[in-house]
Amino acid sequence: MQPSSISQPTQGVGGAGTSTWGRASVLLLLVLACIIGAFHETAWSIVSIWNRSDTFAHGFLIVPISLWLVWDKRATLRGTSPQPAMVPLALMLPLGFVWLVAYLVDVLVVQQFAFVGLLILAIWSVFGTPVSRLLAFPLGFLFLGVPVGEGLIYPMMNFTADFTVGMLRMTGIPVFRDGTFFSIPSGDWSVVEACSGVRYLIASVTLGVLYAYLTYTKTWKRLLFVGVSVVAPILANGMRAYLIVMIAHLSDMTLAVGVDHLIYGWVFFGIVITILFFIGAFWRDPPSEEREPNLAAAVSGSLAGALVTALAAVAVAGFWPAIAWALEQGEGDSAEVRIEAPAPTQGWRHLSASSWDWRPHVVGTDGEVYDFYTNEDGVPVGLYLGVYARQRQGRELLNSQNVMAAQQVAGREVVMWSDKEQTRRSIGFQGDEMSINQSKLASRKGETLLVWNWYRIGVRHTANPYLGKALEALSRLFGQRRDGTLIAVATPYEDKAVPAEATMQAFIDQMLPSIEQELNRALRQVP
Repeated sequence: MQPSSISQPTQGVGGAGTSTWGRASVLLLLVLACIIGAFHETAWSIVSIWNRSDTFAHGFLIVPISLWLVWDKRATLRGTSPQPAMVPLALMLPLGFVWLVAYLVDVLVVQQFAFVGLLILAIWSVFGTPVSRLLAFPLGFLFLGVPVGEGLIYPMMNFTADFTVGMLRMTGIPVFRDGTFFSIPSGDWSVVEACSGVRYLIASVTLGVLYAYLTYTKTWKRLLFVGVSVVAPILANGMRAYLIVMIAHLSDMTLAVGVDHLIYGWVFFGIVITILFFIGAFWRDPPSEEREPNLAAAVSGSLAGALVTALAAVAVAGFWPAIAWALEQGEGDSAEVRIEAPAPTQGWRHLSASSWDWRPHVVGTDGEVYDFYTNEDGVPVGLYLGVYARQRQGRELLNSQNVMAAQQVAGREVVMWSDKEQTRRSIGFQGDEMSINQSKLASRKGETLLVWNWYRIGVRHTANPYLGKALEALSRLFGQRRDGTLIAVATPYEDKAVPAEATMQAFIDQMLPSIEQELNRALRQVP
């Protein structure tokens, strides 16, 4: 009697396949835990921003959505097996170096993108290329959890002001505009950070990317819908601002000026997104039939190979935080800088009292001074020097929190000064020309200030934050001085800023040598 044949379990479906998936999943969890532990500062920076910023609170949903997208592919994943890959380990090397450079010069958003990229490469290395190819979108979706977009605030504020003022004039309402401030017969308005539309844009892009992936299978349709998801909220925010002004104007400033202002904005955004999705559904593609993997070719790796790959992923990723730690040894956590007001020269003299209550919003300095000067014409000029002797995360010169006027935060901080306009302009500087940042500020009392600011990094002056970060990176990598100073000069102006500009130019021409001398003196005293 011949024994009946017993079919062997196919790799990837029950039996050995199940144990392979279990083994790979446990290894992956351990690898991810080790990498997150090694990069805990970067990981926590992402979560803390989600927690404190309404703009990026959607980040808490990104990981659950990615996991759900993976679960949605479970039927297809059963037909394949994890096959450890070495290619992503090689890609971890340059990406880890990018993280290291960003860490050394405190560019948080680059650190965060590099960290998420390292996690994705670790998943790829443990699960292998066939599985990672199936999970390409769920893994890529994780990048949307990185809190990025603050650089769009002021350009979008200006666009919203342009759009609103243009629509009001088309409606026949007279408008007087000064930067992001404008006045109509019924009242005064200003476009602040909360009105920029960045929140709507980020939410729209996140929802649009997810909707395009779930609704379409053709690449061009997905890209087109994502593009519309970028343009639509920008235009919609401009229309929202215009309608809010019109509602307030027509209601004699009784509607859309308080809490209902914010409620109206989110309701309007919800309507826009609903319409966008409704129209997009007309071009929905039928669900794609994912090709079943070749089960016979799905060969799982050995336990030894999987362990080697997992250990290599942890070692390659963990190498960079170890280097960062080694470079930081010997650097003090703080360094007090005893900076004094530069000595007045060439006709300038100190003022005994402050000329206004404005000062830059600057955090984490090692020393600072803010003093007032006047010339023979009696025009006051304010000079601020914020010095960073030993820059580190949270206490760095080039920081998004260092601004000329801090906007209101959740109704807890009273805003006395606001930005009316931010531009770049060229000024004479040390016998040459240099581009600096120019801000026009206004107070609730009706005061106006013209402010010029730039950075001194080592001995170089620049207003370009990207060049500044590059200079800091070179200084840190080659062991050179990496101190930095925020320099801001301010003076009052009226309708035309030309006289104020001439006063500021004269102040810089005549006082810059004294400023340099005081900065060099103060920094030499740092141990």
